[in-house]
Amino acid sequence: MTLANPNPITMERVTDPEELAKTRVQDERAKLNWAWRVAHATELIDQHRGKVLCVAGQELFVADTTEQVLSLARAAHPEDDGLITWYVPKERAYRIYAN
Repeated sequence: MTLANPNPITMERVTDPEELAKTRVQDERAKLNWAWRVAHATELIDQHRGKVLCVAGQELFVADTTEQVLSLARAAHPEDDGLITWYVPKERAYRIYAN
C-alpha cells in the first residue's frame, strides 16, 4: 500500500534575472550569518542550553521557541532574509547522525 505524500516537493527552474539576483543577495546574507555562528559556536552552546538561537545581521537572538526567536530577529533585522536558526540541546550527549 502506498500512501500519498500530503506535502509533495515541487521543483522548478528559475531563470528570471531579478529573482536570481534576490537569491544571490539572500545567500550572501546567510553566509555572513553562518560565519558569525561558526566563529562564536563554542561560547554559545554552553551559555544557551535548551534554547533556540538565531543569527540575523550577524547578531545573536535567543528564545524558548522558534517562533519567538524569529520574531525577535525579524524585528531587529527585517531586511535580513538569510537567517540561521538552530536548537541547542539541554544536555550534552553524543549524537550519531546516519542515513
